[in-house]
Amino acid sequence: MFFYDPTYVLLIPALIFAFFAQAKVQSTFRRFLHEHSQVGMTGAQVARQLLDAHGLHDVPVELVGGTLSDHYDPRSRRMRLSPQVYQSTSVAALGVAAHETGHAVQHAQNYIPLGIRNNLFPVANFGSQMAFPLFFVGLFVSSNVLMNVGIWLFMAALAFQLVTLPVEFNASRRALGMLEQGGYLTAPEVPKARKVLSAAALTYVAAVAMAAAQLLRLLVLRGHRRDN
Repeated sequence: MFFYDPTYVLLIPALIFAFFAQAKVQSTFRRFLHEHSQVGMTGAQVARQLLDAHGLHDVPVELVGGTLSDHYDPRSRRMRLSPQVYQSTSVAALGVAAHETGHAVQHAQNYIPLGIRNNLFPVANFGSQMAFPLFFVGLFVSSNVLMNVGIWLFMAALAFQLVTLPVEFNASRRALGMLEQGGYLTAPEVPKARKVLSAAALTYVAAVAMAAAQLLRLLVLRGHRRDN
């Protein structure tokens, strides 16, 4: 019966927002993937130069499969770029490559929110996997302890999503500054790169909204169980 409980309605606004954010980032990325920057350098070349400019010569820039799979791995200190970014000279590619460089610079400079996020990751990862099983087992057997443990674990996952926001916003600000100051983008191209990064940031806001809605649903279900 829990697959049809009325609390699912609490998730609808967040789901709509999440679908919108995902569609927005994909459409914006595709749009500016076809606008080649005047500097004529690929995302990989720009990332390499930006890393070197910050003394990060030992951070490799690698090609990884997938679409929008670009990321900086703080554990191995490697930047991985998708083919659309690694090989492209587009405004979108340069924006994404510079964003990931921003994360590498954050790591090198011990940016506090990034450190908090990295420390939260193991707990948040465990919490995101175990929160719902524990909560719903507790709901079935009327165990407030299990329900509360599930809620606290999910709160750790929500905390991870929240601290991700300043990390991502800061990386985007760094990216635009590096691209503009380094002459990699012309004045008319900077707003285009900003649109790409803003659309990407929207997905992280949507993730927070979804997690918050899920937490609210768990709290409502627990309250309803206690009332019964």
